[in-house]
Amino acid sequence: MSASKRLLYIANHRVFWTSIWRRKVTTWSPVGAAFNAKPLRRLESFDKNVGLFGVPELNSPAGFEVATKKALKDTQELLDKVCSSPPGVVTVESFDQLSDGLCKVADLADFVKVAHPDPSFRDAAEKTCIEIGTVVEKLNTNVDLCRSLKNLLDEKKVLDQLDPETRKVAELFMFDFEISGIHLDEKQRKEAVKLHVQLLDLSNKFLMGSHLPNRIAKSAIPEHIHRHFATEGSYVQIGGLHAESSDDLVREIAYRIFLYPNADMMDCLDDLLKCRNKLAKLVGYESYAHRALQGTMAKTPETVMKFLQSLTDKLSDRTAIDFEMMKDMKTKLNPHNVELMPWDPPYFSGVLRAERYNIEPSLYSPFFSLGSCMEGLNNLFTQLYGVSLNSEHPSAGEVWNEDVHKLVVVHETEGLLGYIYCDFFQRADKPHQDCHFTIRGGRQCQESGQYQLPVVVLMLSLPHPTKSAPTLLTPGMMENLFHEMGHAMHSMLGRTRYQHITGTRCSTDFAEVPSILMEFFAADYRVVNQFARHYQTGQIYHGEPQNRSTTDILKDTQQKFYGLPYIPNTAWQLRFGHLIGYGAKYYSYLMSRAVASMVWKQCFVKDPLNRDMGERYRREMLAHGGGKEPMLMVEGMLQRRPSIDDFVEALVSDLNPDFETFIMDSTS
Repeated sequence: MSASKRLLYIANHRVFWTSIWRRKVTTWSPVGAAFNAKPLRRLESFDKNVGLFGVPELNSPAGFEVATKKALKDTQELLDKVCSSPPGVVTVESFDQLSDGLCKVADLADFVKVAHPDPSFRDAAEKTCIEIGTVVEKLNTNVDLCRSLKNLLDEKKVLDQLDPETRKVAELFMFDFEISGIHLDEKQRKEAVKLHVQLLDLSNKFLMGSHLPNRIAKSAIPEHIHRHFATEGSYVQIGGLHAESSDDLVREIAYRIFLYPNADMMDCLDDLLKCRNKLAKLVGYESYAHRALQGTMAKTPETVMKFLQSLTDKLSDRTAIDFEMMKDMKTKLNPHNVELMPWDPPYFSGVLRAERYNIEPSLYSPFFSLGSCMEGLNNLFTQLYGVSLNSEHPSAGEVWNEDVHKLVVVHETEGLLGYIYCDFFQRADKPHQDCHFTIRGGRQCQESGQYQLPVVVLMLSLPHPTKSAPTLLTPGMMENLFHEMGHAMHSMLGRTRYQHITGTRCSTDFAEVPSILMEFFAADYRVVNQFARHYQTGQIYHGEPQNRSTTDILKDTQQKFYGLPYIPNTAWQLRFGHLIGYGAKYYSYLMSRAVASMVWKQCFVKDPLNRDMGERYRREMLAHGGGKEPMLMVEGMLQRRPSIDDFVEALVSDLNPDFETFIMDSTS
């Protein structure tokens, strides 16, 4: 949807641009220039190595062990303090300080173990994740620690004196105890901790394995398509679905080989699902989904299924029409291969969009260099929130790769808000997944009186700039950039007192709202017009485990809801990394999109650059992190409480051509 809107505008104005490209001179703002410049190789210097993210201990892999020991020592001291202090606000502050000390090491390690190019750093970080994760699970079943919090929550006079945010954080910490099995006897609590640790290990194994490439002998596939894949001796390596390839055979081979079942991964997934279910049952839930959905907007699996079934019923006819159009297009391009297969829809949906609006990527991408898009984000945030993005040169040892950019986020009156590290470019061993990592959460430090600034990483997989051009973005790349930057600004603008609820540390089905709302901004011509310009000329354009294999479940689900055949000897589920962070909660993207759609249409569609509405959005939805019930934040923004039917209607209405026409027809 969003890409077609942007591309249509370009198509309508391409003749005008062609006539005046040569009369323009390109100038960029500092942030635009920084991202359009080819990164210079950082020469060895005598500057002090400040350590990853400025953490002194992390100037070498061995530093993770040092940082871990320090965090665990501080944890024990805080544990003694919490358990011996009388109930009051200091109880919650100490809980948050304890949590922060562990999270600052564990969250950083969680990023490094998947993104650092040095295997020794990755291995050290993984050990830290396991060690601290084990301690966290033991703390979540610590009876004395829980009792100190329960004393606070049971003391009505003291509880009534707490501000709403502090009370909410206290309740959330108690919720963590409850879902971890604090109510069980000692033997069962030990079993719960054992299962939690086992889950940490299985989750890490599955997540890492889901990104590994598969390989096949060169002799097994036609020689003329070898060039599309990486090679290793007599093998080709296939690390993705190559969904953007125009070659049917390339897409088919990539699909069949990349998704070919791996026995170890299949066992890992089975063990993971069994472990989740066993833990959920042990701590008193009907299923893992019932446990995972506590505290979300949906709250129960029944609500989620009602939402998804209603949406499926509403969109079934539309899906059939889309597939028929794709089939016709495939027939037109290749009359000898007319059957629509599972590897076709991602490619042909783009082809249809391009043909409908007469678009060529060569006309689009030069106007959306990475620098121009970052400049556009900077301008958008300045107009909505009074926030600017400033590029800063990192210190020696601060970043893990020479092409990582560091952004300083500054508010026009509040000053420095935090830091965003932009790890945007492809490299070997880097996951091909766009995501946001919290490295350090924001919090008011009672011990120093200072506000701890949030630090995040945005990770994309963009192509490197070439000798002749900066990185040029496709519609999908641009949309993903805006999406992930929505997460980053949630982290920057959520100025909470406690790190336990900072920024994106909120319910999963609310956490995606700010990021998806940014996709609506990326689709609006009034926003795009402010920054899209040619990189050379500067020209601007106006559940329950079942007695079936996961593959059998996938096959039945695909047949029932997708409409395209299952391909034998493939296991898509083994490549679905979101099973870890979004287990039982992947519906969140749809529910969040529904909320974002309602917010866009009610609050921003008339004027996407309205500062008053931007401030209201920050006040009602971004500022609280996880410190307020998600539905109350939505209700505060929309001035009404939406129902499941409202969510469904919002998603269906996004496919309404009248709404799309409204967006594109206005050129004033």
